[in-house]
Amino acid sequence: MLSARVQPRFAALLAVAMLGLLQACGNASEESNIDITQQRLVGTWLRDYQQGSVKARRLLVLQADGRFTESVRVVDADGAVTQHAHEGGWLFDGTNLKRKYTLIDGKQPSAPIVPFATFELRFESNREFVGLDRVHKNEVRYRRVDEGAVP
Repeated sequence: MLSARVQPRFAALLAVAMLGLLQACGNASEESNIDITQQRLVGTWLRDYQQGSVKARRLLVLQADGRFTESVRVVDADGAVTQHAHEGGWLFDGTNLKRKYTLIDGKQPSAPIVPFATFELRFESNREFVGLDRVHKNEVRYRRVDEGAVP
């Protein structure tokens, strides 16, 4: 049996060790959930929206290696069509889908363009997610489409 002086120290040491073990298990679980969601995001996603009389379709392809491509088709009020193509890297941090654009229409982004997009994610279903852009205070909705889809 431990002496009266050693027993409180031993109990404190044991408590610290247990806390560390529990914390390590919690971090592993959190990392696992991030990995699962990141894998779930891999694929092709479509976003249709309208601002005034301008309609846009964004086709976002999130690749397993952390790269993305984005094709955009914009139709203005007169029916004129403009196409855009962007590339960059992406990740999911546990709450947000983050993208950094490295090419915008084939060129490296420069001021005043901010080459980042961050959306707080919420899955509506396996085939749809909603992203909240807290900077611009808007909500975006993407739905999964088949590989090879066009905007």
